[in-house]
Amino acid sequence: MTKKSDHPVTREGLLHALYEAAELEQDLMCTYLYAAFSLKDGEEEEGLLPQEAEAVTRWRRAIIAVAVDEMSHLAAVWNITSSLGGAPRFGRTNFPLEPGYLPANMVVKLAPFSEEVLQHFIYLERPDGSDEPDGESFAPPEIAVRTPVPLRLTPTGYDYATIGDFYQRVETDLRSLVDRLGEREVFCGDPALQLSRTETWLRGATEVVDLDSALAALTEIVVEGEGAPEHRENSHFAQFLTIRDEFRELKAANSDFAPAHPAAVNPVLRKPPHPEGKVWLENPEAVATVDVANAIYVLALRLLAGAYAVPRPDARKALYTGCAIALMHAIDAMGTRAARLPAGPSNPGCNAGVSFTALREASALPQGPSAHKLYVERMDELYAAVDAMDVADPKCAHVGQILQSQAARLRSTPDDSVA
Repeated sequence: MTKKSDHPVTREGLLHALYEAAELEQDLMCTYLYAAFSLKDGEEEEGLLPQEAEAVTRWRRAIIAVAVDEMSHLAAVWNITSSLGGAPRFGRTNFPLEPGYLPANMVVKLAPFSEEVLQHFIYLERPDGSDEPDGESFAPPEIAVRTPVPLRLTPTGYDYATIGDFYQRVETDLRSLVDRLGEREVFCGDPALQLSRTETWLRGATEVVDLDSALAALTEIVVEGEGAPEHRENSHFAQFLTIRDEFRELKAANSDFAPAHPAAVNPVLRKPPHPEGKVWLENPEAVATVDVANAIYVLALRLLAGAYAVPRPDARKALYTGCAIALMHAIDAMGTRAARLPAGPSNPGCNAGVSFTALREASALPQGPSAHKLYVERMDELYAAVDAMDVADPKCAHVGQILQSQAARLRSTPDDSVA
């Protein structure tokens, strides 16, 4: 039986929920990537036995694949937002999130791979009704509940127990809005502004034009991982359970098994006024690496925002999307490098890690020649920073090549192209 909304539903309220969904998916993507970057390269030289090295390599691939799925979910959420006439949200709150910022008893922070972190991932992706606990250090100091409020025009967030529950509420409200306004009125956005398979291979980049396509996009998100209503072998929940089982077997066989580098928990580039739970990075080489990684991450978001601001068949739509996805490979290289560099003298035995620091505003620039010039200008600035780093490091060389090639792509396309 289809549930009915227990409150008046407005388009503004739905957009508010979708903005939270976009931030939630981006948070998951970053935390998964951070853990994957900390994993050793699967080489026996890093102190791993052959079977351990093989497992760690496989885990890294699996966790990065899950992070890519989260990016696909982001595209789906952005497309639904656009279909309702809204502008997709690309920004988010920086890590770590304060306890209570999100309900469902979720603590979101950056931490290297460990059994405890893996348990946290299992908890995040658990189906409704699962009794899997959270990782020990991720338990919130108090239960966060969003108390229902009397009817207001200003939207307020849902109170939900799991991520699957959250998306069920989005679906229920979407159905209610269609019942009240009609399908054609609700899905008033220009489909040409959405991402599609023309621009990217991400599964979530499927045009949303009516209720059926919107519900299909939401179902894909839920079934693929967050609160899967039934057990699926390839769900995120199932994949993390498999990694946990393998980890425990290897740890039982070798108590010294250490699959990850000691990356920082919640690294920050500036000395925090409240340092509890954060690691201030002081090592200049680590700072430079994390700084570049963060800047690349922000430029990727800028480019994706730009892609949503230009309609098909404008060639810039596919160009900006392609450049953004290419930059993800650069983030991988810099994030992996950061997790292998010492954090600094204040934290002996602790390595750095990419902090995914976001700008105050990551929305699209006003599209036209000026935006295109700014993208090229920023790509050149990033290349200059990487070129000044250790050129003998293969990761730096790889990132430099990516930045050069994407700058060349941008320059080769007219800044007002519509062909």
